[in-house]
Formats: sequence, C-alpha cells, structure tokens
Amino acid sequence: MASLLQDQLTTDQDLLLMQEGMPMRKVRSKSWKKLRYFRLQNDGMTVWHARQARGSAKPSFSISDVETIRNGHDSELLRSLAEELPLEQGFTIVFHGRRSNLDLMANSVEEAQIWMRGLQLLVDLVTSMDHQERLDQWLSDWFQRGDKNQDGKMSFQEVQRLLHLMNVEMDQEYAFSLFQAADTSQSGTLEGEEFVQFYKALTKRAEVQELFESFSADGQKLTLLEFLDFLQEEQKERDCTSELALELIDRYEPSDSGKLRHVLSMDGFLSYLCSKDGDIFNPACLPIYQDMTQPLNHYFICSSHNTYLVGDQLCGQSSVEGYIRALKRGCRCVEVDVWDGPSGEPVVYHGHTLTSRILFKDVVATVAQYAFQTSDYPVILSLETHCSWEQQQTMARHLTEILGEQLLSTTLDGVLPTQLPSPEELRRKILVKGKKLTLEEDLEYEEEEAEPELEESELALESQFETEPEPQEQNLQNKDKKKVVTCPLFCPSICCQIVAQAPISKPESLLLSRQKSKPILCPALSSLVIYLKSVSFRSFTHSKEHYHFYEISSFSETKAKRLIKEAGNEFVQHNTWQLSRVYPSGLRTDSSNYNPQELWNAGCQMVAMNMQTAGLEMDICDGHFRQNGGCGYVLKPDFLRDIQSSFHPEKPISPFKAQTLLIQVISGQQLPKVDKTKEGSIVDPLVKVQIFGVRLDTARQETNYVENNGFNPYWGQTLCFRVLVPELAMLRFVVMDYDWKSRNDFIGQYTLPWTCMQQGYRHIHLLSKDGISLRPASIFVYICIQEGLEGDES
Repeated sequence: MASLLQDQLTTDQDLLLMQEGMPMRKVRSKSWKKLRYFRLQNDGMTVWHARQARGSAKPSFSISDVETIRNGHDSELLRSLAEELPLEQGFTIVFHGRRSNLDLMANSVEEAQIWMRGLQLLVDLVTSMDHQERLDQWLSDWFQRGDKNQDGKMSFQEVQRLLHLMNVEMDQEYAFSLFQAADTSQSGTLEGEEFVQFYKALTKRAEVQELFESFSADGQKLTLLEFLDFLQEEQKERDCTSELALELIDRYEPSDSGKLRHVLSMDGFLSYLCSKDGDIFNPACLPIYQDMTQPLNHYFICSSHNTYLVGDQLCGQSSVEGYIRALKRGCRCVEVDVWDGPSGEPVVYHGHTLTSRILFKDVVATVAQYAFQTSDYPVILSLETHCSWEQQQTMARHLTEILGEQLLSTTLDGVLPTQLPSPEELRRKILVKGKKLTLEEDLEYEEEEAEPELEESELALESQFETEPEPQEQNLQNKDKKKVVTCPLFCPSICCQIVAQAPISKPESLLLSRQKSKPILCPALSSLVIYLKSVSFRSFTHSKEHYHFYEISSFSETKAKRLIKEAGNEFVQHNTWQLSRVYPSGLRTDSSNYNPQELWNAGCQMVAMNMQTAGLEMDICDGHFRQNGGCGYVLKPDFLRDIQSSFHPEKPISPFKAQTLLIQVISGQQLPKVDKTKEGSIVDPLVKVQIFGVRLDTARQETNYVENNGFNPYWGQTLCFRVLVPELAMLRFVVMDYDWKSRNDFIGQYTLPWTCMQQGYRHIHLLSKDGISLRPASIFVYICIQEGLEGDES
C-alpha cells in the first residue's frame, strides 16, 4: 500500500498539483481570513503551510489525522460568509478527536475540487492500510524527517539526529555498528531497504523472540500445533481450534512458503501479536454482540451535556459541530437548550451566559443528517425549553417537518405499552425528551410539590448557569377552575382538542397552579413527547407511588452522588424500571467532567458528559462505549436490571464473582515525545494502571520509570489487583513521562471494560488525550485473571 501511495503521488494529477502548492485563504471567523500557501509534502502524508509563496513553511496537518472533507455548503462557518465568499470555492477539513476544523477558501472552484479530491484519495489510502503497510509508511515518514538535506540518503550524523527525534538515547559506538551493518552498499549512507534493515535491528524485540523460541522446537518457526498450543495455553483461548490457528497463520504470515507449509515465522508471530487478534480488546466485543431487544432502561446510553457547546459554559462558542462530533462518536442522547430568538426563530445557547447562539432549526437539521451515520439505534433529543408559546409552536413545526419519518410521534403500535420499547424496536428513530402537559383534577398535590434541591454551595451558580434540573410538571386550568381534564400521555391529539374547547381567549391566560411564574407549554410541542416525559424527582418512594415507566427524572451530579451514598440500593431498583439522566454541576463552568463510573454503578442510564473536554473522565466514557459496535447502548449487568436487586454500589456483597488480575507490564514501543519542540529531550516512561468500578475496587498501581528511552523501554514488572465486581470495572493504562521536579507528563492511554479484556500476551495501542491513535506507540503486557480473591480458601 505504501508503494501504491508512491505510485499515486507520481501519477495522480490532483496530487501532483497539490505537491506544487497553492495559495488559499484560511478562515477562522467573519473577521479572520488570512492568505496562506499550502503544499502537500513529497511523502504524501503531511501538508505544510507558509505565509508567503517561498517563505518558511511549517507542518499544518497529517493525512492520518483527517477524518473527512466537506464542501463549502456543509460548513457552518463558510455558510455564514456566503454573501462575501463563494461557497463552491470553500471546503472544510475535519480532524479526528477534538481538534478544530480547518476551513479553507481556494481561488477557484477548480482548485477547491483538486484539494478535495486529492485529500479524500489520500485519506482513503491511509484508512485501508493494514498493520505492516502503516508501519512501512511510518518508516517512510521518519526517513523524510531524518533526511535533513532531502537527498534520499541518510548519513550517520543524520541518523544520530533521527534517533533523538525517535526518543532513543543510544551508545554512539553501538549505533554506529548497527549503521555499518545496515550499510550493505558501503556507501557511508543508508538508502531505502538499508534504512528498513537498520530500523529492524533497532527494534529487535528480545522479549518476543524469547517467547517465540519457548514454543518453537527449532527456534525458527512455529508449526500449526505449536501455535495452537500457544493460543490455548498462553492466550487462554481454550476453544481455539486448528482451523482458527490456520486462519491466523494465513492472515499474519508474510511469506507465501510459510503459508503453504502452515508455519508461522518470527515476523508472522510479531505481526499477530501487534494485530487486532493480539490486542488487549477482545475482537468479539467490537461488533454489536449484546441483546438489543430489552427495554431502553436496561441499557447505559451514551449521553452528552450542553451538546451545542464546543468551549466553556460561560463564553464558549455554540455550534452545530458539537452535535456532529457527538453523534459521530456514537452519542445517543444530545441536549438542546432552546430560547426565544429574533424574527420568531428559536435559538440554542446556554441561557444567561455569553455563549454564542445558533438556530434551533439548524440543530434539528444537523441531527437529521448525522443521527444514524455511526449507529442505527435511537437518538434522544433532550429538550430544555424556555420559549414563549409562539416559538414553541415553531419548534414543534421544525421537529415535525425536518425530522419527518425519523421522528417518533406516536407509540410504536398505537396502544398503551407496559414497558419502554427496546433499541431494536426504535431503530433509526429520534425521540423527544421533555415536559408534557397534564390536566389533573387534584390540584392540591401540585401545590405541595417541592422544587429540586440544590447544594448550598451550588445554589448561586446553578441558578445562574444551569438550565436543568427539570421544571415541575405543569398544570393548565381555566381561570374559574371549573373545567379540568386529564391529558393521557399517549393520546397527544386530545390535549390540543381540550385547549381548543376550553373557554380561554388567549394562550397567555393559561395559568400554572403554582404561583411561581413558569413558561407555558404549547400542546403541539407537548404532543411530540411520547416515551420520555420529564418529571421532577422528590423521593424513591414518591416515584414508586406516583410515576410511570415512561417518565424520566434528571439529577445533578451532586444530588445523584448523595442519593447513592444514602440510598444506593433504592437508586439501583429505581433504575431497573425508570430512566435517569445525570448532568454535571453548574459549578463546572470550564466544561470539566465528573467520573461517570460512580453513576453507572447505580444503574443510571444517561450519564451526560461534556464531550468537548478531554481527560480521564472522557477516557472512561469512550472506553465504556467502545464495545458493542460503538452503537451508544451497552446492556447493564443482570443485577442492575433485576427490579428486586439487592445490589448496593457502596456495599457490594456476594454472590458477585470476585477476581484477581495479574498484569505483567513487559515493554513499550515507539512512544512519542511529550514536547516535540525539544529535539534533544527523551522521555523517562512509566506505566500506571488504574481500575475504576465500585468504590472498593477502585485502585491504581504503577511501574518504575525507565530512564531516557521512549523507543523500546523494558519494565518487566507485575501488578496485582483484586476486584469484587468485575462486571462494572474499567481498566485504564496510562504511560507517563517521569519528572521529579513537577507532575509527570501524559504520553498516551488506553481504557477498556474488564469484560472486554483478553488474557495472555497482548499489545495495548495507545491513544492521545483527544482519543486519536498514536500508532505504532504501544505497550506489551501479559494478562492473567484468576477466579476468586488471592488467599481465598476456594
């Protein structure tokens, strides 16, 4: 594939023109539009830019970082400039992770098309590369960086500089001996295949060679039976058959003769260990493997908080890009805070703050376009409506007209169900979560209802910045209180008929039974809420006595955590029949996150996260929802689905199957630099392993650090963890750069559920802070799980 890339670079007309370079305007806002010269580098993998045609250039982006390319009409920013810039000449480069989009405006439609076609071609080539092809390309990239004078050859001086770039500090005599051994032409420089041989010598994996030889009779190859023994004994794949072992040999053995003889060479063995089959994440958990026919409340649902924000909660930018990114990452519940806007059009923003505003209809159109690109399972629109009657009617019209058949506007069978429908039954449907009208005969109950409680320390800020918790259910009545009717949840048209027949002249004269002024709910919007009616939480006893399975309560993180401590088992039982949504505290004005694990432990389904904010908490969320096809729904353990469950997240007791986990952290491979600007600095890596689960299971341990070696550090240390409730446990592997003067610097991480972990010798391929792959950076470990706790009589 790497050779295919080189062929394309020399024959494809678009790529040839991109390598010559073109001037384009980089657009950041209505006022920031700067001319820059962009050029595809000769490696075909990086684009550089300069302020002037022949000025000093610097890297702009790598092709491997690009997710997709959009035309100008699909760019929120470029559309806002349509009156001054022709959209046909614009395009947007969308990156993986949380990196901001790059909006560019070419000088002509033809030049824009050249870049759009060329970039898409390169992205497709990179996406289709296998492990070896990626490694070849990675080597080519390093050769380009090391070949400082760009003559296609590498002197020993250039090799020494390259070693520092690659995070290697090596004895000069030893490095020179490797250089001479690779220089078969004796030219004093390394070219092409010579550099590949130098790299192979540099990366020789002694620990893998030793493992290979321990199962190989002749030390040269693994026969089919020897490889089968390795898979069954070391990889704990007890059900592995000869047929499966043969499949793996065909897949990973590079030589045709080895495939014909059904043997695995050292290169093939290493290729297997670095593949998805040798990965710590069980490939069986990657597709949708769970039962998707259970009620919605039986699943953890990937949920976003203030989805429209791509920055902080006070002055950050509101953008439809927040919805695009969340939905493409598998998020299934997005939040929409809606307020009255100009010209009768509702707007979305964080109320009472300086965050920018976007049109509600643009949000709905974006959800319609991206809802099911990643997952076919239902999307929930969590509406926080602060609009007037008229603009609520506009909201209802936009939802109905824009979403069309995607919008669930009636029950599935047109009859009153006894439980929530399943994700399978709701495939490709969008559900509205929000308030719903109730006209009740008993007005006294509503008068007694209490406001959701707030912590004293939160009261001031939450009242200013929080658009939740959910307002109380609203009662509508005519002025003389003579005509009061109940509006059935599943007969939305009745509500409209009641209001039409009531002797009330204007919507504004509809009053709440409580004296506190609240927005009046429009029947047209109310009627779109089917299975997800928002209600206030008073107590678990009150919910059992007064609420229904189709009603959902929202909790601030503080209140939810307090309830877990005070009534953990009741919370678990509550979540077996009703949905709960938890949202971050209003004090988190910087859009920081809480740890979702504590809420999942109580069975809370919709634990909303600020998805734009990277960090440990989002690593846990991303790792949790990486399983089951990344579809945004994960089936809860059986003890969190049993309405009679005795489970208490703070005090878990038997019959949970406790386990002991042994992790031998063996070695690391090609770890990136923490500070790429410091050419001479080399990392001192250590590995930290963290367990997140019930409180008693939460733990962390770490290895010693290896001095001055980020290229192939060796630790060989074993860590031991005892876990009571493995069904809820998450593992996070973090590689840090040791620093005795300050905090250790983050290098990379990988997080996964305990239930998706493979035993045996496994590679862990590291991710950046933003969740982007750092391949080929990895750590090599040995995983062993023992039933029961160490020291148990059993």
